[in-house]
Amino acid sequence: MSSTLRRRVLAPAAAVGALSLVLAGCAADTDEPGAGGDLDCSAYEAYGTFEGESVEVYATIVEVEADDLVTSWSDFEDCTGITIDYVGTQEAETQINVRAAAGDAPDLMIIPQPGLLQRLIADGYVEPAASSVEDNVDEFWSESWKGYGTVDGTFYAAPLLASVKGYIWYSPADFEENGYEIPTTWDEMIALTDQMTERNEGAYRPWCVGFGSGDATGWPGTDWVEDSVLRFAGPEAYDAWVAGELEFSSPEITDAIERVGEILLDPEYVNGGYGGVESIVSTTFNDGGLPILDGNCSMHHQASFYEAQWGEGVTVAPDGDIWAFITPPASADDGPAVTGGGEFVAAFNDREATSAVQTYLASDTWANNRVALGGVISANQGLDPSLASSQLGVQSIEILQNPDTVFRFDASDLMPAEVGTSSFWTGMVDWVSGTVTTDELTEFIDSTFP
Repeated sequence: MSSTLRRRVLAPAAAVGALSLVLAGCAADTDEPGAGGDLDCSAYEAYGTFEGESVEVYATIVEVEADDLVTSWSDFEDCTGITIDYVGTQEAETQINVRAAAGDAPDLMIIPQPGLLQRLIADGYVEPAASSVEDNVDEFWSESWKGYGTVDGTFYAAPLLASVKGYIWYSPADFEENGYEIPTTWDEMIALTDQMTERNEGAYRPWCVGFGSGDATGWPGTDWVEDSVLRFAGPEAYDAWVAGELEFSSPEITDAIERVGEILLDPEYVNGGYGGVESIVSTTFNDGGLPILDGNCSMHHQASFYEAQWGEGVTVAPDGDIWAFITPPASADDGPAVTGGGEFVAAFNDREATSAVQTYLASDTWANNRVALGGVISANQGLDPSLASSQLGVQSIEILQNPDTVFRFDASDLMPAEVGTSSFWTGMVDWVSGTVTTDELTEFIDSTFP
């Protein structure tokens, strides 16, 4: 569903006063101009004053998440005088090219894919980030996150929100009742899967899987492969693979795909509640894990954002209805390694007001404000994990902030569009459907890499 949301009106003083009791960094005890005497603007003084100026922020974020985004910067607006004009539409990723080419680019865009960011930079539309933006990123973000917003040594875009991929969702009650242990290695996960097949009666299978996602059908399969590559081939090979220096047909990537196939292509393992392997493509990613609630499967591989799919009345907690563990490593001696996604804020002009908003969005103040409103997480090192709206959110933030965690951005989002959001997605559909072999799959994808 597509929608557009615009906000240009500053919040009434009374509403701002109430909001300041919730948002970090704005205790209601200081009389500031424009704040109705209730808003402490000390956290925003460094951004300057821009009375009467407006900044457009463009993104794919809509509905409730868009409302929370608007709320997250309302104090900033009141304290700086900048009106943030938010325009949210699910067509933003395609429309930004049209707008930029027509000379109608927004001031800022929240970009969900580094590949799109790189294309906009290559076309000359994106401005290098101001020094104040880079200072915040250097202080609050890891080098790897900064690197995703850097091209040819120039820093352009600040990271914003994040997600942790590679969670294995399960029912704690199911595990306890059947004596299942959380696996600490990939081989233990396979052994657990074999143990679970003893229950294969009726609709039950150990795993439930869904690749369906409209025009993006297949991306859950790429997530599986990415987890396998990172854990078995390592981060250096992962980086080379993303860059096209390590082909899909290389032993490292072929082995990773076949390792995933040991689960996804085995009718004894999948697809609990939906049918056999042939039902994976027709099952949407939204519905993919739900048979766990019915006892028709025991495990489902999906990102942290899948928490929102369980529905009302389902408790997500270690002792709740549903919980999750990270896809285990190749060896118990290996440190934590996760794949994930995120968003980046890019500027299309160098106006001071534009830079002020971009700087704020890269700060710990904004990260704490937004996460406190619920439903999202960030890899900002200045974020208080306890502000997350769920225990899974707290856990995910702690994983991202752990200096020992090896984090790599979703490979399909980093690869050229001809591959990452095209041949890799469609190839996984053909592969899981049995239309192509692993060798045919890798040869096809390699042929599309520019």
